[in-house]
Amino acid sequence: MSDDDLEHGAEAPPDPAPEPAKDGGDAHDGARSGGEGTPEAAPEPSPFARVDRSPGDAGRTGSAGTARSARRSLRGGSARPGDHHTAAGRDAFVQHGDRFSYYLGDRPHFVQGAVPAETLDHLDEVYCETAGYQRMKERLRSHRVLVLCGEPGSGRRTTALALLAEVVGSATTGAEDEAAPGRRVFRLDPRHGVDEITADALHENAGHLLEHPTEDVRPEHGPRHAGRERADRPPTAPARLSELHLDRFADLLDGVGGYAVVVVDSGDLADRLLRGRYGTYCAPPPAGQVLHRHLRLLLRDAPEEALAEARALARRPDVVAALGLEELRPREAARLAAHLAGHRRGELTDARLLEECGTFVQAQARAWFAGSDRPGSLPEALPRLGAAALRISVAVFNGSAYSIASEAAELLAWELAVTLDPEHPAGRRLFGTHAEHRPVLARSVLEDTELDLGPAKVPARTVRFQGDALATAVLAEVWHGYHNVRGPVARWLRALCDDGRSEVWVRASLAAGVLCSWDWIHGFRELVAPLAVTDDPTARMAAATALAEAARDPEVRPAVAAVLKEWAASEDSRLWETALLTHGYVLAAGGLAGSLDAIARVVRTHEAGDVDMLVVASFSVNRLLAAGDPEPVLGRLERWLADGRHNLGNVALLTVIGGMTTRTTHLWGLRDVPELDEHAARPLLLALLATRPDLAPALGALVGRALTTARSSATALDALAKLLRRAARDATALDLVCGLLPLLSAGRRDRDRLRGLLDQLVRDRDRPLDKRAARRMWDAVAEGAHR
Repeated sequence: MSDDDLEHGAEAPPDPAPEPAKDGGDAHDGARSGGEGTPEAAPEPSPFARVDRSPGDAGRTGSAGTARSARRSLRGGSARPGDHHTAAGRDAFVQHGDRFSYYLGDRPHFVQGAVPAETLDHLDEVYCETAGYQRMKERLRSHRVLVLCGEPGSGRRTTALALLAEVVGSATTGAEDEAAPGRRVFRLDPRHGVDEITADALHENAGHLLEHPTEDVRPEHGPRHAGRERADRPPTAPARLSELHLDRFADLLDGVGGYAVVVVDSGDLADRLLRGRYGTYCAPPPAGQVLHRHLRLLLRDAPEEALAEARALARRPDVVAALGLEELRPREAARLAAHLAGHRRGELTDARLLEECGTFVQAQARAWFAGSDRPGSLPEALPRLGAAALRISVAVFNGSAYSIASEAAELLAWELAVTLDPEHPAGRRLFGTHAEHRPVLARSVLEDTELDLGPAKVPARTVRFQGDALATAVLAEVWHGYHNVRGPVARWLRALCDDGRSEVWVRASLAAGVLCSWDWIHGFRELVAPLAVTDDPTARMAAATALAEAARDPEVRPAVAAVLKEWAASEDSRLWETALLTHGYVLAAGGLAGSLDAIARVVRTHEAGDVDMLVVASFSVNRLLAAGDPEPVLGRLERWLADGRHNLGNVALLTVIGGMTTRTTHLWGLRDVPELDEHAARPLLLALLATRPDLAPALGALVGRALTTARSSATALDALAKLLRRAARDATALDLVCGLLPLLSAGRRDRDRLRGLLDQLVRDRDRPLDKRAARRMWDAVAEGAHR
């Protein structure tokens, strides 16, 4: 083929004009005419003229990567109330650094207590030095006061006791002897601020440990009432920990020859103190070292190989998976050591060990949300509500952009605040905890990575939990443990499902589906039903996604099927459109055959014809075609074309056209189809040709049918033109297209049509088709004459 052949080649015959749809007949037209004197009704619009309204073409469904990440984060939503248990009184549920006292009456009496000597002796055997320990020790010696900042469970209290015991011991003996007699360490009353401590409360030549309340405020003393009257309430006390207070505290300690360590949670106060002379960050020591120290102590009477066996058991894949945490904190490592030692002694079976390991993430979630709205008034509770909202938001947006998770957390914090105090909605802090430090409140980390948007990948700073099981544990704790939180969480998720960004609504809808599977009666009414009757197509798509995700649970699937059956017969187009979208995910009907049957029933029920219905139905069929088992779907399309019923034939033709234009990534389902990942950015037709070359004859026959059917030929030819343009820029796609074209050019009229299209694309003055690619396509068309 030469360039002249392209520019002066045979022209394709003129495309036949699309025929108007004939469903409904004259009787229906007369009924719509409105009676005598009314102009005759306009011809029914062709669905092929509106094929571009397909959700997949618009990209509103987002990418398969977004959906896959959300599904993996929620781990299939398998947490039910009976699936886990929590034993009260265990170490993991004691949160010394997360205490907020509520006082009635006069100022409380100052309380203090000595740390037992056996506790310090035990510490000598199990404590692992944290990073910077020696530097901390020198600062404590020189300043008399040290502020340790970190997260609950990170070993701050243990490090504080170790530092005090060593510094006090060496000071009293004049030597670096940690085990020296006379080590005295006292715990001070956390209900009192540093500014309230007097010299009388301090001990000579002793160490003092003070745990500062989580918030940077102290509850006021004196009468308090839980009622609505706010005029009689005194204002919240100001912050009680600053450099000035610590300087005074250091002078008092110097007067008695004592030392003190103040433990502060990560947050605004910690950020401020870390910039001063007393503050230092206390990073948790390596969990492996902590585990080894505790196992060595617990198994000291066991055979020598017992320690190695216990550590090997901790690395066993099923144990690691049951824990669901990337890095254990010291308290958790000590608890795991106790379980491993019990297993080694025969006190725990394998099953019981895995069950105990599974409670670690539940314990973390329980500690996070217990009493997060204390004492019940908004100003004092707001910091805790913000932290709770962040944890819930990360559970929904685990692995997503930090900006999205953070903004969603602010919206949820507002919902929680309004629920707690409807008359005084709270605003947002503009310069609160820095973004670098805030994720630690949710045991999460920030990472610079790429997010797959389907057509392209973009750089993004993402946030994720430090543990695969935390997302499900957080949602389960909130949904099952605190009924009053369900309302604001449901409103929040519905608002997110109405967000046009697929990175937002996809994750929100999948989370809503998981919650529905845990409590269908409540979840369907509060989460799904309101979305299904909105006029926003994104919200209806979110409702369909949530229903399909809920149907993943076999016990909930019959309820979902009943709702979809009712909606399919409804006169409300929003409801049967949502039903059609739901059946595109396979799960609700239990299989491909059931899903295709359900889609066909909706189409037949509304045989009078609705253009949007046909477009939505074809999109769902394309989604089924991308579900990993295309043969049954292709067979059904052939049957619908041979059936003779106009709407079913239109759905089949629209499905074929959509397969040529819709990117595979936009047709994601709720089951992984890894073989399509490599072709995610290509149209579905090319992805199927690449992964299932044996289906080429069937696919070619369907495309040929769309090109030769009068009512769809013009739209199909436009779709094929788009496919050829894409193939000209993609070597792999070009090979696939050149394999398809011979199947479409068996007859002379077919070859003339395709050559005319190629000639038109090459001569396009604005976007001429690459001539080398066009030459290969021209030769492929000629090959069709020999088939």
